[in-house]
Amino acid sequence: MAPSKLPCVVIVGRPNVGKSSLFNRVVGKRVAVVEAQPGITRDRLYQEVEWRNKKFDVVDTGGILFSDDDPLVEQIRVQAEIALAEADVVVFLADAVDGMLPADKDLADALRGIDKPIIVAVNKADNPERDTWASEFYALGLGEVMSISALHGRGVAELLDRVAELLPESEEKAEDEEDERVRIAIIGRPNVGKSSLLNSFSGEKRAIVSDIPGTTRDAIDTEIEFRGEKLLLVDTAGIRRRGKIQGSVEYYMVMRAEKALSRADVAMIVVDGSEGLTDGDKRIGKSAHDFGKACVIVVNKWDLVEPPDGRPNKRSQQKIEFAEQIRDEFPDLSYAPIAFTSASCGTGLEAALDTAIEAEQNHNFRISTGALNRILRDAVYERPYSRKGKGLRFYYATQTTTAPPKFVLFVNDPDLVHFSYKRYLENRIRKEFPLEGTPIRMELRSSHERAERKAKKI
Repeated sequence: MAPSKLPCVVIVGRPNVGKSSLFNRVVGKRVAVVEAQPGITRDRLYQEVEWRNKKFDVVDTGGILFSDDDPLVEQIRVQAEIALAEADVVVFLADAVDGMLPADKDLADALRGIDKPIIVAVNKADNPERDTWASEFYALGLGEVMSISALHGRGVAELLDRVAELLPESEEKAEDEEDERVRIAIIGRPNVGKSSLLNSFSGEKRAIVSDIPGTTRDAIDTEIEFRGEKLLLVDTAGIRRRGKIQGSVEYYMVMRAEKALSRADVAMIVVDGSEGLTDGDKRIGKSAHDFGKACVIVVNKWDLVEPPDGRPNKRSQQKIEFAEQIRDEFPDLSYAPIAFTSASCGTGLEAALDTAIEAEQNHNFRISTGALNRILRDAVYERPYSRKGKGLRFYYATQTTTAPPKFVLFVNDPDLVHFSYKRYLENRIRKEFPLEGTPIRMELRSSHERAERKAKKI
């Protein structure tokens, strides 16, 4: 399903005709990875666009071939077929420089049966001379042909004008609908099962699933409804250490994953249960923590460790031991709940989503000033702190922000406090309030600073 009820414009074509360049030109920013290498786009990408007061989704698809040795080519075709089923208008993109190739004719034959308006856009027509080259594509028998240059923007406005004319009226989303959605970024090392989880959550083949690491190269948004909540799931390219990134394609994969994380509410950190916890998992978890996101650790492929017994939430000894390993080796994420899943068997999925929703709610939790000061005064009284003969004096605390919750404590000397004592105070707050799944930020300031602020107000 498309991520909204907006009309849908799908860009199709054989590999390397410039579909992603056109997609980026239309949406006005670099969303799809663009490289002079066939097959870069494998999944389908959605982006909302407004043109001539009409809003619609534009969809970039993988290059379609009907004979290829790439083991993913069949899934790429499936992705394109799903997109075409959703389409209201199809933009068939061809290449003016290459001319009409057999692959173009094969794709045209496949499109001939669909009952959708089709515009043949002949790309790389960078000057008027090349406009004449586009005329040969009338032979495809698909109707209207327009020459464009996605790289330079030539003819793209006219193409969008024609698209807008052909689009049906939309059922526009309420303006605040997007803000109501819980955004969950599914992150992890390559090949831990992120796309399989996405497909299982959404109930459709939304992302290509393969045992080839690095299959997902773009971040993909999928909207689902779960227990009355609107969730936006973002599957990302697998994150690798920057030193391990080979070539610009993987560089953009990492950039895209980090960007998806920056706009998410919750990070679903996927770990391969059959491989155990790795240094790569820890780096990714630390990244989510540093971004200040609500976090859930999802141990996927658990069926390879422990065959499903119909009770996915049962706390077996193996789960307990694996969870203890995570807690021991992942101290930065001690607050993150752990869910065990098997995307291939469909187990543990609802519990993982329930946990993510709860983590997002805790991420936005606000503690009253009175309750916060009571907890911290009691904590300091029960466990006084001193260093180099100087005792800590606590005066006042307030919560300044949510997502994540941030607390500012006014004390006599902020430099006095060791991080272990800050951890103690954090744990006391967590003991009293439902903050599982969210990091806490705690800042200590001098009481003199507070006094100065009060004086300025007077």
